[in-house]
Amino acid sequence: MAETQKGYAYALMAALIWCGFILVSRMGGVSELLPQDVIFIRYLTCCCILLPIWWFKWRFNIFNWKLLVCSLIGGLAYAIFAFKGFELAPASHAAVLLPGLMPLCIIVLSYFVNAERHGLQKWLGTLVITLGIVTLFLSYYVQNKTLSAGHVYLVMASVCWAIFSVLIKRWNISPWQATVSLALITFFIYAPIYTVFLPKAISLAAWSDILLQGFYQGFMATIVQMIFYVKAVQAIGPSSMGSMMAVVPVMSGVLAIFIFKEQASMALVAGLVLVSLGAWLAHTELFKKPFISFNVHLKK
Repeated sequence: MAETQKGYAYALMAALIWCGFILVSRMGGVSELLPQDVIFIRYLTCCCILLPIWWFKWRFNIFNWKLLVCSLIGGLAYAIFAFKGFELAPASHAAVLLPGLMPLCIIVLSYFVNAERHGLQKWLGTLVITLGIVTLFLSYYVQNKTLSAGHVYLVMASVCWAIFSVLIKRWNISPWQATVSLALITFFIYAPIYTVFLPKAISLAAWSDILLQGFYQGFMATIVQMIFYVKAVQAIGPSSMGSMMAVVPVMSGVLAIFIFKEQASMALVAGLVLVSLGAWLAHTELFKKPFISFNVHLKK
């Protein structure tokens, strides 16, 4: 029981850091920095912090194929999609999509990949989350007659993070392994590509913007949040961790409206409330008996 309570405490801390991540990422998106600059700053910072610790104290083979797959999905692919989305979509919309789609995708994927049994409340929660996301998308489509590329990027980022979450549970990857391998592998692959091929605007940005992105993206969101996140996944499972994201949509969405002076609409408010409610429902135990069970034993 104590381990479960610790797991939920880790999950809450990870969720609060996620709130700040949405806001700081949007700050980077509206600054002089390009998305590829933010990715480079993020992984350069965490690589500088973690590389000496990994090399001198807790060295392990970061090029294990399972760690490589998780890092490419949860590190490189996720970052590319997420930061492009933050550049093109409002932070309040990201507050609906990222913490909304992640638990939805995690619950569904963990059911099929890890054979996790989910009670009725989790499936009910996914339905309410889906309603919240559909509400936002329909409202945007009616007003603009098209869907924003930023929204699509955020959807892809959510899918990448859900796959990463399920895989680290399935392969029993430790918090330290997941954190270090994601940071180092992503940097080793991305840095040469960024340096040689990608356009840059980092020289045009204010030092305050660079330092903010470096501290929050490279330390808080990548190292501190990752340790809390993986510890929570190991203790309470990926679907319950995803459900703890209930605090993120409303908190980060409301703050985004005030900080960035984004337009608040009934559809946006409904989306934030529905996604938060859905994540909360998926986390509670309103029903004790499983609604759907999946008892196939998959080979690991």
